Amino acid sequence: MANDTVILTTLNSAWAEPGSMVDVFLESFRVGEHTRELLDHLVIVSLDLAAHRRCKQIHPHCLAVATEGVDFSGQKNFMTDGYLRMMWRRIDFLRQVLEKGYSFIFTDTDIVWLRSPLPRLYAEGDFQIACDHFTGDPDDVLGNAPNGGFAYARANTETVELYRYWYAARERHPGLHDQDVLNLIKADRYLAEVGVRIRFLSTEFFGGLCEPSRNLSAVCTMHANCCVGLRRKIADLTLILHDWRSFMSLRGPDKRSASWSVPRNCR
Repeated sequence: MANDTVILTTLNSAWAEPGSMVDVFLESFRVGEHTRELLDHLVIVSLDLAAHRRCKQIHPHCLAVATEGVDFSGQKNFMTDGYLRMMWRRIDFLRQVLEKGYSFIFTDTDIVWLRSPLPRLYAEGDFQIACDHFTGDPDDVLGNAPNGGFAYARANTETVELYRYWYAARERHPGLHDQDVLNLIKADRYLAEVGVRIRFLSTEFFGGLCEPSRNLSAVCTMHANCCVGLRRKIADLTLILHDWRSFMSLRGPDKRSASWSVPRNCR
């Protein structure tokens, strides 16, 4: 974008197959409100060659990021060794993006974009992150439960050091994924000394299956979090897009009373 901000998502071949997650993800940009133009700024980061080949068929901006000696092509079940390696590779890659001077919005591919989230980001805040649970206070470091599936990071020395510290913390907390480690380190004195300003995003605008947004007139993104299994995620995200299309066709009082039909498969 004009302010050197890029939208990033990562993709492996299991989520890249026709009819799989990436198709639902891209469809949301096409049917969302003022989101189609954001596709111009979306880079899909492919973690294996099969995903990269599919990306080039369906999207103009694809970047292949290989990791020597690691195969990220298959479905990575939650908390398996392959899953953890893939999550930590992502954190290291995002640090490199910041070091190159690019701010970013990172989004998991199991998130549908229904409105542009840009107006809902805080003017102040180096690092802003969605939540599985939001207390109502964007500065509540201890109470808010962050979810790494959606985050904004402004390129500066503070965020580079946050990502460096976050990645290094995996060695102090072996067997945990990046989100749990962030929850453990988010209030560390060192980050306060670095001066990085962390803000937590409201689930009213950045919702998910853990804590769905109840306001369809304001929601920007919906995440298939608190859900294990690729097919379950795809099914409920597809229902969300169906609900969204129905909502957009409504007028007046019917629109104000609209609600989601999910979670259904992800209960």
